[in-house]
Amino acid sequence: MDDILQEFLAESWENLGQLDSEIVELEKDPQNAELIASIFRTIHTIKGTCGFLGLTNLGAVAHSAENVLGKMRERILDVSPGAISLVLEAIDQIKALLQGLEATGEEPKTDHSSLTLMLDELAEYATKAAAETPASAPEPDSETTPAGSAPEVEVGSSSPLVESSENAVEHEEEAVAANSETKSETPGPTVPASVAEDTSTKSSKVSVADLSIRVNVNVVDSLMNLVGELVLTRNQLLQLARGDEEESKYAAPITLLNRVTTDLQEGVMKTRMQPIGNAWNKLPRLVRDLSQVTSKQIELVMTGAETELDRTVLDAIKDPLTHMVRNSADHGLELPDVRKANGKPESGTVNLNAYHEGGHVIIEIEDDGAGISRDKVLAKAVAQGLIKEADASSASDSHIYSMIFHAGFSTAEKISSVSGRGVGMDVVRTQIEKIGGTVDLTSKVGKGTLVRIKIPLTLAIVSALVLESGGQPFAIPQLGVVELVRLSAEDREKIETIHNKEVFRLRDRLLPLVHLNEVLGLEETPPDDHDLDATNIVVVQVGEDQFGLIVSRIFDTEEIVVKPVGRLLKNIGLYQGTTILGDGSVVMILDVSGIFNKCGGSAAHSQSTSEETNTGANRDTISMLLFNVGENQTMAVPLALVARLEEFPQESIETNGGHQVVQYREDLLPLVSVEGAGYGSGEPLDPQPVIVFSDNNRSMGLMVNEIKDIIDEQFVIRMQSDRSGILGTAIIGKNAIDVIDTQYYVTRSTPNWFEDVEDKKTFRVLVVDDSMFFRQLVATALESEGYSVMTSDSCVNAIELLQRDSQFHAVVTDIDLPEMNGFELCEWLKEQDNTKNIKAIALTSSSSSINQSRATEVGFDQFLVKFNSHELVSCLDEYFARIEHETGVKA
Repeated sequence: MDDILQEFLAESWENLGQLDSEIVELEKDPQNAELIASIFRTIHTIKGTCGFLGLTNLGAVAHSAENVLGKMRERILDVSPGAISLVLEAIDQIKALLQGLEATGEEPKTDHSSLTLMLDELAEYATKAAAETPASAPEPDSETTPAGSAPEVEVGSSSPLVESSENAVEHEEEAVAANSETKSETPGPTVPASVAEDTSTKSSKVSVADLSIRVNVNVVDSLMNLVGELVLTRNQLLQLARGDEEESKYAAPITLLNRVTTDLQEGVMKTRMQPIGNAWNKLPRLVRDLSQVTSKQIELVMTGAETELDRTVLDAIKDPLTHMVRNSADHGLELPDVRKANGKPESGTVNLNAYHEGGHVIIEIEDDGAGISRDKVLAKAVAQGLIKEADASSASDSHIYSMIFHAGFSTAEKISSVSGRGVGMDVVRTQIEKIGGTVDLTSKVGKGTLVRIKIPLTLAIVSALVLESGGQPFAIPQLGVVELVRLSAEDREKIETIHNKEVFRLRDRLLPLVHLNEVLGLEETPPDDHDLDATNIVVVQVGEDQFGLIVSRIFDTEEIVVKPVGRLLKNIGLYQGTTILGDGSVVMILDVSGIFNKCGGSAAHSQSTSEETNTGANRDTISMLLFNVGENQTMAVPLALVARLEEFPQESIETNGGHQVVQYREDLLPLVSVEGAGYGSGEPLDPQPVIVFSDNNRSMGLMVNEIKDIIDEQFVIRMQSDRSGILGTAIIGKNAIDVIDTQYYVTRSTPNWFEDVEDKKTFRVLVVDDSMFFRQLVATALESEGYSVMTSDSCVNAIELLQRDSQFHAVVTDIDLPEMNGFELCEWLKEQDNTKNIKAIALTSSSSSINQSRATEVGFDQFLVKFNSHELVSCLDEYFARIEHETGVKA
């Protein structure tokens, strides 16, 4: 293939890259004169060059498409969906011809006569229609003025054409030249040249083409490889310079080489960086075609198209992006009548967003469609054996939705020409993970679905942390490293063991620990230096999870060139490549995701975020304090009820009237153990751990054996209890744990705990929630403040109660409830004469602006987020204080 033809193909593909997007945009904005002119020029350039190269078949299709676009530009042909579809079909045929030309070096002999005939007839029809249109003004000169000026005035769109008379004349001269050119059977070679010369003469700005050159991708890749080798050589020289104790005469040139190499590396990297919008060019056309096929109204909103990333990464995500946008449009968005019936706009929206985050690029594909049913996915996963039926109740949302990325998995009720066969999403995940990325999916029924992709900026040269384990060096990409922790020999006792797994309490969370040498099957050699007798922890991030790698040494960060891993090691899953360090040694680059999966990280994460899947179960996350009593028996209490954690020396604990007390904050703190619940106190502890509960100037302490942990857990009471002091049993992290009844212990320590605020007892509050545990939690908080509280497990039962007894002063209800939701309950309250003055408080975990607006609309007096007991009590106190002030009478 000669150079001229190669140049023509490269330029044509470059121009066609934006054409699909421009034509779809034109369909939305048919009066955009600049857009029509841009599309016309692109097709005109391809057609003119075809005549020069003798590509008659390609030139004929481009010529017919240009005629139609010319009529649109002259405003004698409407920009209608039918006309746009014909032009798009012509562009598809042009692309097919270019592909054939590129593959064989010769123009395909495909017959496109039917398409060109339809295009020509459309253009001819527009010309005749314009000629037959009566004009009240004198007939304009056909050489300089488009025949469609009269209809242009009728539709009120003349202003775009008169914004720049000079540009209009220029475009018309170009069109006249084109029309005269098409009268001959074979276009002459001088037309495109003259047009180009005319354009360059009239334009005072520097052309974009003059500011850039087209370089073969292979040249850039080869240059990148050479820079990689240069970086390795630079690293070796730096290593030698560090080992030279005396000032070397080579120190200065090595420093200069380091700086120049770094600048050169950054420069070459920039040549590979491209805006992600290059991968989005075909998506508007895709969505437009889907809209035609599915009869849906679809709006594609793209933001962050200027976000740049490496070309190799860009190429890798083009197909996954296309597949997920197609899924959002086909599976996600509903038909217009369905959306309208559900109170949504008839037009559905697919949002595509990209932005930089650290050293990664985040891509989000979000639709406002019907969402994905969690129960359907779970049922399908159980049916296919992906989730055991016994584990279904404790599976987290993230774990369930990850099933969608398994091969052959689909919840589509029917297979369409677009999607629904269960192929593709597994390939999406495979391709994204192949480049070191991750993909997560979240969905809410009726609201929509969000797919979040996290990918690295580049795959060529990365900064890595070099470490040692089992006597061998390894590298970890620094993008996955969160922080480094070094524990002295004395601090090793801070490493705890829970369920035979080592964990380290790092600030406010427990960090799972993994010995790298054990994962890799290496024998750890003891350090030969006393100073090295310490524990080095590399805290790494995998998705939303963190864990710690215990290694023997940590050296330094180094710019490394990523080499592909050998065939023999590809299936191990613990390495993502190899590299050569500055000292010339070959080391493996660790894959932290593979290590995480091998250590059961995904399963562990699923346990920590397990949810109740039964209908009507409360899925709100509550912070729980875990503690040990008796003979290593673990129990739990909601952290919101705990005032403080203390430790008291045994010598400070006194016995008074058969009760244990301790002097605490200028008062006596009653102490109670859980032995009354049948667990036994065991041997006295020194110091004695105590959980302190306080409210309304009263405090008491619960003596326990050990404070274990604080966990944010999604759970419910699985088994009710008839034992004193126990609310029931919940499953927390796969373990059955008793949850204590705080109210039982405070009244056991101080029988008159609530009597000093008896005057508030006249205020009655109804709490509505489908979770027994949460009802008890709220009731305890309110009763401790002296309010009289009744509870109901559903809005239906609450209405029955209010119909019998409407003498309540406030109703506190969740929004998301089965059968009847909190919004409907509030509407009912405000419609009844005997309940419309009751204060209605929405207490929910869903704090979206949509819910807040709906709450205000139906009449809620307050919208609070679960669960801040002080905020709720303060809200009620303020309300009742105002009633007393206004009426002068206690309610």
